[in-house]
Amino acid sequence: MGKNRLEAFSDGVLAIIITIMVLELKVPHGTDWATLQPLVPVFLSYVLSFVYVGIYWNNHHHLLHAAKHVSASVLWANLHLLFWLSLFPWATGWMGENHFAALPSAAYGFVLLMAAIAYYLLQRAIVATDGEHSPLQHALGADWKGKLSPVLYLVGMLSAFEVNWLSQALYVLVALLWLVPDKRIERVVHHAD
Repeated sequence: MGKNRLEAFSDGVLAIIITIMVLELKVPHGTDWATLQPLVPVFLSYVLSFVYVGIYWNNHHHLLHAAKHVSASVLWANLHLLFWLSLFPWATGWMGENHFAALPSAAYGFVLLMAAIAYYLLQRAIVATDGEHSPLQHALGADWKGKLSPVLYLVGMLSAFEVNWLSQALYVLVALLWLVPDKRIERVVHHAD
């Protein structure tokens, strides 16, 4: 299978994930500001998850652009990533509907953690498929954001039960870290072209 087909399939799944998330936003039954107040946590969790899906979509595009070949291990690693990303609507809805309560917030962090691990495994599968001189391996370098993010997710999960606001702050912090476009892969790919 060519990487274009893999990218198109992944793009379709990510588009469906965003669609499912937005369909979970319920229309308020009223016309005043008080009607909107209970929906604020749902909306804020949607915004955070939308940003995360956008970050994964952007980085996934660069990741596949750097790949030279697609193997069975890359296909399975990609499906593994898509599985965890497909749980974003569920985790987002549960956390938002329950106003960032401890267990739903920890579950949200767990889904974020597993997606980060799945993304790492996809990177490793691409590097293994492309060989020791993989452009992706060169681009990743020390990958401090990739190593820091799972640690922050884990701390966020644990803090959800003690200091809930810290949990949310850590999830937002990781999103902000990745919101700044990661130029490492782009530079290596353009240099190779």
